[in-house]
Formats: sequence, C-alpha cells, structure tokens
Amino acid sequence: MDDLQTLLAASAARHSHLCPRQVLGVRAGLAGLAALRLLPPFKDKRLLVISETDGCFADGIEVSTGVAVGHRTLRIEDYGKIAATFVEIPSGDAVRISTRLDIRQRAWDYAPSEKKYYFAQLHAYQVMPDCELFNIHEVELTTPLEKIISHPGSRTECDFCGEDIINERELHRNGFTLCRACAGSAYYTCLSDDIKSKTSLFSPSAPPPDLSETEHPIS
Repeated sequence: MDDLQTLLAASAARHSHLCPRQVLGVRAGLAGLAALRLLPPFKDKRLLVISETDGCFADGIEVSTGVAVGHRTLRIEDYGKIAATFVEIPSGDAVRISTRLDIRQRAWDYAPSEKKYYFAQLHAYQVMPDCELFNIHEVELTTPLEKIISHPGSRTECDFCGEDIINERELHRNGFTLCRACAGSAYYTCLSDDIKSKTSLFSPSAPPPDLSETEHPIS
C-alpha cells in the first residue's frame, strides 16, 4: 500500500491542490481498509464503498482504496455527511466511518501556531490518530448486498417511457415494469410537450395511468 503522502499527492493531482476534505477521504479510506483487514490493491471487486457525499471526500476515498464509480465499487448516497460505509463483498462485513463532531476544535491542538483554521485542519488531519478523527461502527446494510451490486448484464425496458433500464434498477408496480422516474421518483421534469405527455410522476400507491391513448401503448 502507498504511504499517506503518496496518496495525498495523488488526490491533490485531481484538484491542483490539497484540501482538508481530501485528507479526510484518504484517511477514512485507510481506516475502512484497516477495519475490514483488507490490503489493496485487489485483483477482484471485493470492496464496496458507499460515500455519503460527493466531491473532495469521495476523491480521497477513491485514491486510498481503489474503488471507482466506473468499476461499480463506489456508490454515492448524498446525505451531505462526511461519512462512508465500507463493505467487504465476500463476507458482507461492513463498517461505517464518520467524522467526529469536534475534529475542527481538536485540529488546533496539532497546529497551535497556525492562524487560519483551514491550514490548521489541513495539517492536523494528516497526523491526528484515527480515534480522534472518526467514529467507526459495524453496520448492517438495509438493502441486501446482492441487490445493490445486481447483475450488470441485465437489461429491460420501461413499460411507460420505453427507455432501457440496466443493472436491475427497474420497479414492478401493478403488473408494469417501470423505471424509477416513471414510478414517481424522478429528479427531473421534462420540458418538451411530447415527452411530458408520456411521463408520469405518480405515487407508489397509485395505479399507473391509462396509456391506451398514447402513441406508444404498453405491449
């Protein structure tokens, strides 16, 4: 495994600078690996990380663990928290690592001569022991690991909008196969009238709309 400074340099190269959250991401990644007794690099996809924020923290985790969105080993559940859950896929063992609430105050103890809190944190987060940086707890996933990972080769079509759905992300409602947008959890609203007429945002308990008069009836 690369040493801390090498990992921090790799993370900084993505941003042209190093920031405190990158340091926390790298340190959290190393702490997660240690808690699960894993030593990268891995020849297989044995580690899944679910980060509770995106940005610099997630970049630090990628660098220190080798996980990546493109490899389907890094997921983002945007809770707006500097926290992540590390899962060893073969065993299902999982630990959640979150930052302690007092780390900003504790940082001054490790950089007493620094006048700006940003630089105090930047230095302190590199040298503070894990027990002062993080809360580490064993956890159990509420969604089965097999469902999170899914089968990447699967593909089906939404009965309403007709778009492809991969990785078993479809939902089944009242006998229909639906994408998550048509099932009522879309993060967007279509502005084109022809698309609007074929898009539904209905509640999970409501039946799908009658599509018999649309241009693309359900087959």
